Amino acid sequence: MYKVYGAVASRAFRVLWMLEELGQRYELHEIKPHSAEALALNASGKIPILADGDAVLTDSVAIITYLADKHGRFTYPAGSVERAHQDALSHTILDEFDAVLWTAARHRAVLPEDMRVPGVTDSLKWEFERNLARLGNRFAGPFLQGDQMTIADILCVHCLGWAKSAGFPLEDETMNAYFKALRGREAYGRTLALVS
Repeated sequence: MYKVYGAVASRAFRVLWMLEELGQRYELHEIKPHSAEALALNASGKIPILADGDAVLTDSVAIITYLADKHGRFTYPAGSVERAHQDALSHTILDEFDAVLWTAARHRAVLPEDMRVPGVTDSLKWEFERNLARLGNRFAGPFLQGDQMTIADILCVHCLGWAKSAGFPLEDETMNAYFKALRGREAYGRTLALVS
């Protein structure tokens, strides 16, 4: 059985959702980043952390990629053109959504107060909205790459949920419909129900 360490309302949501989609059994150990428990498993103290037997894996994207490859679902085969497109989408989402949202979060609550730049949020919201429109323009549907859901979809929908809760604009109709459809998945609902 897999063991997931982290908080549901964090990037651990991606790992939990993937496990729910795969129908895999897991134990959730709710720990905070940089806690003694997190530091014992990951020298950086970051969450999420996945234990698979004696193997301890870190970074949400590495973990969901590992799970997809191991179980042969939500991914294209390594070395295929489709996998290259999937990886490109994943990197785009990390660069253009996750990084923007994380920068806003850091300036809102993570950095020392004297290092925060509250005014940066407006430019980040503008950047996020522009990036979302560009993704909407290349959307294949019903998933990012067409007929097959991949880890890029899990990353994207997690970021859209994060953006919504952070008050970022979600004006693109195509991406809003996509967001709503994927949040309607049973596995997503089960994961959301884990939020305390």
